[in-house]
Amino acid sequence: MLSREEIFGYEADPKYNTMVAYFSMEFAIDQALKTYSGGLGFLAGSHMRSAYQLKQNMIGISMLWTYGYYDQARDSAGFLKPAFIEKHYSFLVDTGITVIVQVHRSPVHVKAYLLKPETFGTAPVLFLTTDIPENDYLSDTITARLYDSNEATRIAQSMILGIGGAMVLDALNIEPDVYHMNEGHAVPLNFYLYQKYNSLQEVKKRVVFTTHTPEVAGNEEHRFGLLDEMSFFGQIPVPQVREMLQMNGDGFNYTLAALKFSRKANGVSKIHGEVARKMWQSNPGICDIISITNAQDKAYWKDEVLDEAITNGDDDAIVSRKKELKHNLFKIVADQCGKLFKEDVLTIVWARRITGYKRADFLMANWDRFVSLISNTQRPVQMIWAGKPYPEDKGSIDQFNYIMGKVKNMPNCAVLIGYELELSGVLKRGSDVWLNNPRMYREASGTSGMTAAMNGSINLSMPDGWVPEFAVDNQNCFLIQPAADDLPEGEKDRQENDSLLSVLENTVVPLYYDNHQQWLSILKKAAHDVVPAFEAGRQAREYYDLMYNASRVPSE
Repeated sequence: MLSREEIFGYEADPKYNTMVAYFSMEFAIDQALKTYSGGLGFLAGSHMRSAYQLKQNMIGISMLWTYGYYDQARDSAGFLKPAFIEKHYSFLVDTGITVIVQVHRSPVHVKAYLLKPETFGTAPVLFLTTDIPENDYLSDTITARLYDSNEATRIAQSMILGIGGAMVLDALNIEPDVYHMNEGHAVPLNFYLYQKYNSLQEVKKRVVFTTHTPEVAGNEEHRFGLLDEMSFFGQIPVPQVREMLQMNGDGFNYTLAALKFSRKANGVSKIHGEVARKMWQSNPGICDIISITNAQDKAYWKDEVLDEAITNGDDDAIVSRKKELKHNLFKIVADQCGKLFKEDVLTIVWARRITGYKRADFLMANWDRFVSLISNTQRPVQMIWAGKPYPEDKGSIDQFNYIMGKVKNMPNCAVLIGYELELSGVLKRGSDVWLNNPRMYREASGTSGMTAAMNGSINLSMPDGWVPEFAVDNQNCFLIQPAADDLPEGEKDRQENDSLLSVLENTVVPLYYDNHQQWLSILKKAAHDVVPAFEAGRQAREYYDLMYNASRVPSE
């Protein structure tokens, strides 16, 4: 069995002596380790990097997905085709630990591998897999794919993460002071702890929770009966679970349960904290919900040469380096799409998870104005899209392919596949404008715009998520005016699309071509304003100050 010294490889700073186990279904740590899908993983990965830089006493718990999330490929017509390819990692260390989790009242063997801190510069992370010879086929496939579409498999995944993760920590003789659930996936952890301590109050002393989204898909719910059949509650009878958590009805909501098991919870921006409190405040027994705004690790994301130029205020060096970074991005565009983009042309990028509320195709909602914008030869514009829809979400895949089809013959528009850490970085460094146009109050935080600003890409955004805490319109970003809250959704979309196109036509494009000195001033101010407020070191320190080291006596 590995010793603590072999697991951590560094001495914790005394300021961060509180031992924290950070449970997350996904971690985006390095391009070589494909255990993530999108924003939740990007956030968790940056948290682990900053924990390492600050020498915090933290260990991550996650899943080793045999096929990752999925790989984006193209079919014979060039449209998106999800592909599932088995992954292998030579750099993970076998801990020698295998535990048994009861799923459907049958034993499932769970093996733990370690990502050592020195491998990618993170706090240590334990990755759990059921893809081992001791298991039958069904048990083997629990850790096959991140966010499997089968309901029973998804439930089993949460059990392996929460229960299996806690059991592995016990087997390694690691007893955390705090168990941190990053989203509600690990909620079975609490039933394991309840059986260990036989007290809801004792569980609450040890558990904190981060909720990341108001979206239904991120607030998972299943029938009590099915969960009981799957041994989700361990040895605790359903009536006792209902009474303990004051839950009525047939559905067990992961987020609601997590809020009742935790001593404190947080939303991931000031706006999201307010939204989360309104969402859940009518439920008895929930903990306090504060706000800790998400952040990203600058050391990982920044381009060193560009960062130095921005720091020194060297405009010529900024322009020169941005052209080099655009050249790097445009080689990918040429390779994937057969289109030759130009480094001196304003380049806008929309890149993030593809789902309805993020409105990937929003820029082209008024097709005539979009075409007029794109086809202007005096002030040309280049547009790039990238992102991953959920592989079983036909509507989002159709939206992705719709965009591909509409711009296929436009020489200055491209849709890229393979949106993971590396491509995300290249897009942020090579873009001039980072477009973010979700429906209001739906983007809990969003972090891609933070790393874009660190790399000389100016945000053009709805004032949602983290953006209102940062944005000064026309000084460090460009804002899209949101429509009134009480309007029908279709009218909101129409007004906000008009605002987006007006900002581009009347402000962004003229400024880039006619007053590039002012453009560079906005670029530099954005890079200055985004750090340290939205750098992950601030976030990692706040979690210790406001969550982990806060009073362990839960509020009544």
